[in-house]
Formats: sequence, C-alpha cells, structure tokens
Amino acid sequence: MVESVPPNPNSLVPPATAGDPPPPPPTRSGGFLPTPRRPGIRVTTEFDSDSCIFFHRISCKLFDSLAKLKLSFHNNNKGEISEPQLALTSKHLSLHYDLEEQNAFVKASFDVAPCLQLRAAHDVKAQQGEVAMVADLAGPAYKLELSSAVPSVGLPRATFRFPLGEVILEEKEEEEVKRMLSVNGILKGHVLKGVCTAQYKDENLNLRYSYKDEQMALIPSISLPSNALSFAFKRQFGPSDKLSYWYNFDSNYWSAVYKHKVGKDFKFKAGYDSEVRLGWASLWAGDEAGKAKTAPMKMKVQFMLQVPQDDIKSSAMMFRVKKRWDI
Repeated sequence: MVESVPPNPNSLVPPATAGDPPPPPPTRSGGFLPTPRRPGIRVTTEFDSDSCIFFHRISCKLFDSLAKLKLSFHNNNKGEISEPQLALTSKHLSLHYDLEEQNAFVKASFDVAPCLQLRAAHDVKAQQGEVAMVADLAGPAYKLELSSAVPSVGLPRATFRFPLGEVILEEKEEEEVKRMLSVNGILKGHVLKGVCTAQYKDENLNLRYSYKDEQMALIPSISLPSNALSFAFKRQFGPSDKLSYWYNFDSNYWSAVYKHKVGKDFKFKAGYDSEVRLGWASLWAGDEAGKAKTAPMKMKVQFMLQVPQDDIKSSAMMFRVKKRWDI
C-alpha cells in the first residue's frame, strides 16, 4: 500500500478533494482580464430593379449597446458610390455626417428636470437649428412644447398635446401681412362606436370618421371649404383575405386593393388605380412591414407587375430584395 503524501502548507493552490470539479483550463490570453469581444456587425443590402441602385447599410453597437455606429451608401450597376453617410447614435446624442457634402447634423436631448426635457438640433453647414423645451403637465399624457429656430426669426412655436389631440400656435409669414399667428390642431373623439377626427391646418378643415369592427371598416371624410368628399371601405374575409376600396366623389377617382396572406411571411396583393390608369400585382416573401432579421433567411423579396391600361405592351416586371447578414 502506497503511503499518501501530506499537502504542502506553503502551497498557494488548495488541495483537491474527491468531490471537487477539475480546474478550468487556462485562458488563451493568459491574463486575469477577459478578452474584449468584438461587437457584432450587421450588413444590410437592398436592391430595386426599377432604379438599378443598391443601398448598403453597415452597423454595429458600441460600448455595451450604449451607442450605434452606422455607415450607409448607394452604388449603381457601374460600381459608383454615392450619398455616403456616417452616423453615431445614442440615447441622448446623435451625429450624422454626410461625406459628400462634408456636413454634420447633430441632435441631442437631455432631461434637465424630472418633467422637463431639452431638445436641440443643429445643421453645421447651414448654421441653422432648432431648440425645444418639452414639459409634462399633469402626467406624460399632457405635454407642452416650446420650440424656436436658431437663429430666431420670430416667436417660438407652442404645441400642447393631450390624449384627444394637439393644438399648435405658431407665427407664419404671409405675402400681404409680414407675420401673423396661425393656429393648427387635431382633435379626436369616440362617436357612435367609431372615432371622429377633426384636423385644422392652413385654414382647411378635414373631418374624418372611422368605424371598424372585426370584419369591416367604413371611413368617410370631407375637406372644408372645398367640400371634397371621399369614402373608404375595407372588408375582411377571414384571417387571410382583405379587400380595400377608396372613392373620391369630387374627382371620381377610385382605387381597389385585394390582399391575401399565407402565414406571416408570404403575401399577395393586386389592385387598380383609376387616377393613373394602372393595374398592378405584387408578391411578398417576408413580412412587408417587418424587418429583414425576422424574415426567413433574413431576406425580404418583392415582385411587382405593373400593367398600364392605355398601353398594355409597356407592362413592366420589377422586384426588390433586402438581405441582412450578421457577422
């Protein structure tokens, strides 16, 4: 029988027992600090066959997702690069730099008090910007915003937002009168199981009523003082089929769209627009309103056929592709 050797009392490594797991392997760096991990890079490419132009966007998150760096540019089929832009964005500060124009646009927002926020925007090349103060009144649903252009050209614009709409008071310059106060606003309210919206802007009033249930939507609207009346009708035929129709009584123009969905990632749409006398059909692979990262293979594809009513021979087939890579 072999006699066991007692542990060395001067050793820095504690003796291992039968129940202890094996020690972890040494790190590749050999140091005590972990090696910083390279931030993930996202590359998104879009192509439109109608313009034959590629749009590329390269982005990555920095400082443990506290900021985001993004580079975007276009290039045509000849490989010529145009509109390169570099952006660094965070929660309170964003910087957009146009490499061709050599111009920077800076936006910042800070909380100067629990219910008071300061926002600022500045165009470096144009030497113009805007400063705004936003205050919460009786909770976040009620806000008062005072904004002014820099350099100032008149009184600041005041915007009051509340749960049923907003009211904007600003100074405008007219041809006959140099400067005058203008009032614009939006007001919403529930009427007869629907929502009535009144929008007043530039001395024009638009009244819109929207009634919706699980199968149907009726949306009449009228503009005053032009008395332009329009009507929209939407009908849901089950969870996958929907028909939309719009008619303008003033111009007699109308349009119709039929939509059929297959699951979440496939959609077929067909329609006609009498104003441009054009019929069309499109097929989507990937959620039309979603992002490429949620689509199968992180790619969205749209095929569209356009058929002019007056010249069927000039029909055109177009497609769009959007693909994302995570590196």
